[in-house]
Amino acid sequence: MNILILGAGRVGESVAESLASEANDITIIDTDPLRLAALQDRLDLKGVAGNGIQPSVLREAGIEDADLFIACAPLDETNLVACKVAHQMFNVPTTIARLRSPEYQDDAALTTARDGFAVDQVICPEDSVTRTLHKLIAYPEALQVLEFGEGLLSLVAVRAVAGGPLVQHALAEIPQLVPATDMRIVAIYRQDNALTELTGTTRIEPGDEVFVLAATEKLRHVLGALRKMDRPVKRIMIAGGGKVGLRLARQLRGEVQMKILEVDRKRCDYLASQLPADVLILNGDSTDEELMDDENVQDMDLFLALTSDDEDNIMACLLAKRMGARRVLALINRKAYADLVQGTTIDIALSPSHAVIGELLAYVRRGDVEAVHSLRRGAAEALEAIVRGDKGSCKMAGRRIEEIALPRGVQIGAIVRGLAVPGDEDSLALGDKRGDAAAEVIIAHHDTVVQTGDRVIVFMPSRKQVREVEKLFQVSATFF
Repeated sequence: MNILILGAGRVGESVAESLASEANDITIIDTDPLRLAALQDRLDLKGVAGNGIQPSVLREAGIEDADLFIACAPLDETNLVACKVAHQMFNVPTTIARLRSPEYQDDAALTTARDGFAVDQVICPEDSVTRTLHKLIAYPEALQVLEFGEGLLSLVAVRAVAGGPLVQHALAEIPQLVPATDMRIVAIYRQDNALTELTGTTRIEPGDEVFVLAATEKLRHVLGALRKMDRPVKRIMIAGGGKVGLRLARQLRGEVQMKILEVDRKRCDYLASQLPADVLILNGDSTDEELMDDENVQDMDLFLALTSDDEDNIMACLLAKRMGARRVLALINRKAYADLVQGTTIDIALSPSHAVIGELLAYVRRGDVEAVHSLRRGAAEALEAIVRGDKGSCKMAGRRIEEIALPRGVQIGAIVRGLAVPGDEDSLALGDKRGDAAAEVIIAHHDTVVQTGDRVIVFMPSRKQVREVEKLFQVSATFF
């Protein structure tokens, strides 16, 4: 696929790094030649220096041959205009814009309409991060919570702890140990390495990072099977009142007790004007031990370091944990830092760019892909794809799972059956009549038969296996 990216900042760099590793032809436009040179030295891509809203620069970057245009420059206005130019002048099939302002995001008539800015998909890293944080607050035992099948199914990553009902037991024993909860363990990482093949005799050990698929309504039972349930999060301290911190505080108002630490006095005044009076806004540094002690960080159920400075976030989390905070999370932009601290004293290292990358990957994947989630900081992937065709035209349809030739380590974890299928008018009409109640979550077993119209959730331990998995969903020329 020919992909053109506008903006070589943190998001643009992360997107380019992710997509370039999959044999796509990547061109990136930025006004900073030095930044482009550094990217070209590290990644297999082409860099074009210039203003990305100018047709001459876009033409030089090869936009006439682009299949996908991603605008992630710093300014919303630049991204909107660039998408409009890409669509109207060069007829690019798909345009994606990174927008920060909620006003643009909420006005679909202006943003996505063909006579508007012609943006096919809006992405907002801050919004994606906030949604991720909200899930982690709702499920404090989890390391990651991802939704599939319009929210009916969830993939959860959890650290196994001694004392959990399934810990130190074989996978074959799961139905007897937790008979009320149907689940599928699709991956186990031990000492940061994936177990190459899961069998009925594979045992879950304390400290393992376990990826489990289950119906969303059963998620708490799944977490309780792998570790003792934590008490609900009721007290939160947020370091950093920037865009992410403010978005999260707005979402959580009324749900928890909150304190926000912010070093900028003017920003503190703005936060106070935007949030309810019961949210305590403190002008101070989260790496100040005396201040943290005065504000009783040891009583916090969750400490979140959400500033724009990776080093400050890491230091603040280390300090908060040492002083007694029950759980700490650091927002970290640099992948090297995230890999270094994940699973240490810092409970969760969250990358803003990886939180949004799945929204982009759904447009790059071949076939009827509904959702993609990047796992293990980009090393692994889970996708949801719709099965089309029949047994004669698709390698997936009409077959038992044991009959499907999956690449090594790849697992079909679950199926969501009964949801409306995009592009199928009969299915959409039927979906409107029967509602979500007709949808069924099926945890995959060796004899489960995949049917046309099913949404199949596939786990891949390596993104190098993506192309092989995509071929399983592709329909041959005999299908019309």
